Amino acid sequence: HLDKGRRGTRLYRLVGVPAALQDDDSLYPVLGHLLGKLCPDGVPVLEGLEVEVTDDRHKAVCAGAASSGAVALYHMVGITPEAPTTADAFGGASRVPEAGPITMDMLRSAYAELSTAAGDEIDMVVLGSPHFSLDEFRRLAPLVAGRKAADDVEFLVTCSRAVRMLAEAGGFLEPLRTFGGRLTVDTCPLTSPMLPERIKHLMTSSAKYAYYSPGLLNVDVTYGRVEDCVESAVRGRVVRDESIWST
Repeated sequence: HLDKGRRGTRLYRLVGVPAALQDDDSLYPVLGHLLGKLCPDGVPVLEGLEVEVTDDRHKAVCAGAASSGAVALYHMVGITPEAPTTADAFGGASRVPEAGPITMDMLRSAYAELSTAAGDEIDMVVLGSPHFSLDEFRRLAPLVAGRKAADDVEFLVTCSRAVRMLAEAGGFLEPLRTFGGRLTVDTCPLTSPMLPERIKHLMTSSAKYAYYSPGLLNVDVTYGRVEDCVESAVRGRVVRDESIWST
């Protein structure tokens, strides 16, 4: 928590990453996964983001970077509080490191690394690592409303007890129950053994789940957007709209 330990150690810049992808939630777990690999034990500083980065997007970056690396802190220039400028992110230094590029090819490679499954049939969708927020429940509710997950696909969302109460009060959980989803509170499958033995292929929107599940749970994983996870649960097989990654 000392100032010295909060200064940036390496500088990265998004190069050629379209605004549409920057404004898509699925970028941020992938970006975190990549930052953790590029700067595994330092404080990365990122330039080039031109969109609003919500709390949930920050959460996704943090989880991805702390899984593939040991990143405990990062700065986004012009976005995070300690980085109004690049120099500020490095503690007001008169000289900063030369920026390393983060390109679309690097992001596509990181995106591909988060999937290990060869087949399309899925057994389970798991969302919420880190735990789902109230805003995430608010966005999930209309995606599942009036729909039903396939009979042989389990749909699990993990969250805190407090968020569950707020989501219930907001009317966001009933569509999820009707869809066939269920909740686990104050824990997750990575730390509590809860997966049936039949689960061999799960799909998730979380870089943390995608990174740890093959080793900890002995399952194959497919990473995708929340929208893709819902559609895949309905059809019982992987469905991913990857057009935004091809730009």
